[in-house]
Amino acid sequence: MSSGQADGDASSRPAGSVAVRVEYAKDQGFHAELRRRVNELFLTTRMRKRDCWQMYLKSILILATAGVAWWLLVFKADTLAEGLALAALLGVSVALIGFNIQHDGGHNAYSDHAWINRIAAGTLGLIGGSSYTWRWKHTIIHHMYVNITGQDNDINISPLGRFSPHQKRLWFHRWQHYYMWVFYGLEAFKLQLFDDFRYITMGRIGRHRIDRPMRWEMVNFVIGKTAFACIAFVVPMLFHPVLVVLFYYVVAGWVLGLTMVLVFVTPHLVDKAQFPLPGPTGRMDRSWAVHQASVTVDFARRKGVLTWLLGGLNYHKEHHLFPVICHVNYPAMAATVEQTCREFGVPYHEHRSFAAGIAAHYRWLRTMGKQVRSPAT
Repeated sequence: MSSGQADGDASSRPAGSVAVRVEYAKDQGFHAELRRRVNELFLTTRMRKRDCWQMYLKSILILATAGVAWWLLVFKADTLAEGLALAALLGVSVALIGFNIQHDGGHNAYSDHAWINRIAAGTLGLIGGSSYTWRWKHTIIHHMYVNITGQDNDINISPLGRFSPHQKRLWFHRWQHYYMWVFYGLEAFKLQLFDDFRYITMGRIGRHRIDRPMRWEMVNFVIGKTAFACIAFVVPMLFHPVLVVLFYYVVAGWVLGLTMVLVFVTPHLVDKAQFPLPGPTGRMDRSWAVHQASVTVDFARRKGVLTWLLGGLNYHKEHHLFPVICHVNYPAMAATVEQTCREFGVPYHEHRSFAAGIAAHYRWLRTMGKQVRSPAT
């Protein structure tokens, strides 16, 4: 990769390798100038790139909300209405742990201290996932190959759906803009009960080989899965019938899954995002930074409350260009990123609202369900 070891690249990855390499073109000045301007912004405003007090306060509030929602659901809910409301609140609050605490920790954007980042990343265990496999699937593979068909495993759900114009269309995809919304809600169950075990057992994610966890990494994996099982099943079953526990687990899990998927498909799987392919030798026409800007779309940038809740993931272009900067800084960085993109002729698109982004994803699903041939990239 041509981008250097800096705050704005995707090189902050663990030891190991992926099987398939895509080489990006050399930076023609855009990435270097963008990094210079963003660094200057931090110097002049004296903002901290990591270890921001806002992040620590937010983490306490989100963890407390999730904990209270779980406690009330398990020990205080007396009626179906109370149980459904608390299960939905639990699903949303657990998603906020992922968007805010775990996501920044997994990108080493939470703190300058590695041990704090590991703790923050480890909160994925509260969701039922593994910070080890997530680091491979998201931090390494997705961020390196985002929206590249055959490389980015996040856009490959074949044969269930078709997300890219370069994927094979099956006859039932014509209805995917109707049925995919139901399957989105199942994503949390897939993460908690299936994917992590499959990735570790097979030693690969899609086409990419991954290192299996060893020693303490495996210990942490087992501890995380065991802790989630206790929180989600064992403790509640000490006080409630099994079927009641499973019912509310499904409710909270479906809300969690739908919330997670909507936030992550809106920036990438829309008509304003591009789906470029490498040449026969694996060479991309664009540099890494230009690619990131071209395949990512912001949404609802002027919605402060939504930005707070989503961990800045509505500033998705800023996140992909500067993944190791804490998300509380994204709103302040956005004007610099937008101006630099426009000066260098780099695509900069956004949806005015979250609803507009979801509507764009709906249209993209419908287009991909009808379209047979891949358009020119």
